Amino acid sequence: IALYLIHLNEVEQMKTKGQHFLLSAESRSMSLIDIFRLSDDEAFDLFKQTRWADNNGEAVCPKCGGAHHYFLKTRSQWRCKACNHTFSVTSGTLFAHHKMPLRIYLAAIALYSNTAKGFSALQLSRDLNVQYKTAYVLMHKIRESLKDNDSSVLDGEVEMDGAYFNSHVRPENKKSDRKDRRLAENQNPDKRCVMVVRKRGEVGKGAEKTKTFIVQSENQADMNKLVTTHVANDAVINADECKAYDALHATHEMKRINHQERYSDLNGTCTNQAESYFARLRRMHMGQMHRMSKQHLHAYANECAYREDTRRWSNGEIFADVLSRCSTKATSRNWCGYWQGNKTVEQLAA
Repeated sequence: IALYLIHLNEVEQMKTKGQHFLLSAESRSMSLIDIFRLSDDEAFDLFKQTRWADNNGEAVCPKCGGAHHYFLKTRSQWRCKACNHTFSVTSGTLFAHHKMPLRIYLAAIALYSNTAKGFSALQLSRDLNVQYKTAYVLMHKIRESLKDNDSSVLDGEVEMDGAYFNSHVRPENKKSDRKDRRLAENQNPDKRCVMVVRKRGEVGKGAEKTKTFIVQSENQADMNKLVTTHVANDAVINADECKAYDALHATHEMKRINHQERYSDLNGTCTNQAESYFARLRRMHMGQMHRMSKQHLHAYANECAYREDTRRWSNGEIFADVLSRCSTKATSRNWCGYWQGNKTVEQLAA
């Protein structure tokens, strides 16, 4: 009875303080069991309905855009009557030239959508019983679908901050062989700074929109370029005392916070939303990925930004959104044939 009363007390305290969204029933609108139980035909229909949702689920030729075609049942493909082009439900998408059943790709998206702090390719390979190389490319294709060509600027209250990754240099075993790791020549050449710019939302609801960028270091030239391109002229920028943001006082209203003294003040000056983003990214790095190469750091940073912006979506909503992105995104040129030598290094910001 005593334990039961303690449990009731904890439940009441949770209701009083406000339950975390991931603990609520609203966050669970999809079951992995239902996804894994899909037949090949059901998975095919789900891809079809998602890809051509604007056309009521009816196939459209990706070559000429025609809607007049006939279905080749033995091949699960269509042939356009206008241009004689043969296409499948994945032609021209991220999953073009797929070799595994569609159920595997749906399961991968479901597993990916059901995690809060990332999902490693090694774990995916074990869950789906596929090779690590297959899981690695599949995960990066999903990350590529999360990229938005959003050219809009952030207005209102905006927070900026930077954090360094791949900066650790392991010391030598003997003390006599160790070098001063504070010097630039002794630091990791793969060290990069992830810059985050977040637009604050309503009070108590966190940030609305998150944008990320990869730079060599926090410096005034790059900060001026980022703000000019992605932040509105009338926005109020919250930043710390780093000298890289000093020049922004000439163009924007600035609010600066000294973290050695406090993390926020009574005027609402803080970078807590930016720090929240980095907290998730750090845990993704250390707890899931363990290693993020400089060539693909931008993809991991953008993935974390997506997870932050959808933190109050249910897993079913995230699954539907990611599936829609994968079904409508063009065929990947960076990851198609990656293990056969087609490796392109993405251009990093200077």
